[in-house]
Amino acid sequence: MKSVLFAAAVALAGTSAYAAPEKYMLDASHSQIVFTYDHIGFSTTYGMFSGFEGEIMFDQEDPSASSVTVSMPAKSMITGWEQRLGHFMSPDFFDASDDEMISFTSTGIEVTGDSTAKITGDLTLNDVTKSVVLDAVLNKVGQHPMAGKAWAGFDATTTLLRSDYGLGAFAPAVSDEVKVMISIEAAKAE
Repeated sequence: MKSVLFAAAVALAGTSAYAAPEKYMLDASHSQIVFTYDHIGFSTTYGMFSGFEGEIMFDQEDPSASSVTVSMPAKSMITGWEQRLGHFMSPDFFDASDDEMISFTSTGIEVTGDSTAKITGDLTLNDVTKSVVLDAVLNKVGQHPMAGKAWAGFDATTTLLRSDYGLGAFAPAVSDEVKVMISIEAAKAE
């Protein structure tokens, strides 16, 4: 039963009895993607995406048939320093237009324990699509005390090679590996 509940949480599902797939929407105000990389060995630099959109369709009878899609404008990146953001959006890296999107679409969910799973999906970044695996941990599934509806949340991590996405400028002085930490909340759609 715990595995079924965890699969529900990983797909950001609710707690209703077995039913057809149900839609959940990401809570943009409580969902973040944080990334870190080594800067010439002197520091660990952080960046973030927030306020992104996503939709989850969950099939409680067959969690592997569930799907998760998330997207955000590349220019929604937050770096904490305006010049760094400008450099990231320059031809050295993204050369991003106002409508350039970053997206993730799940292709499979493998429950690995009572509170862990691997979510495989296609990440499109800088017009390159690659398969990635997120190591996910269940935070909580249940009724949101203020919203009064089904809610779910989890954390996930992965490591990307930025050169895989055509973003390898200044590697290896600036690390090619980028660690990604995700924290997501979602509410059952009405």
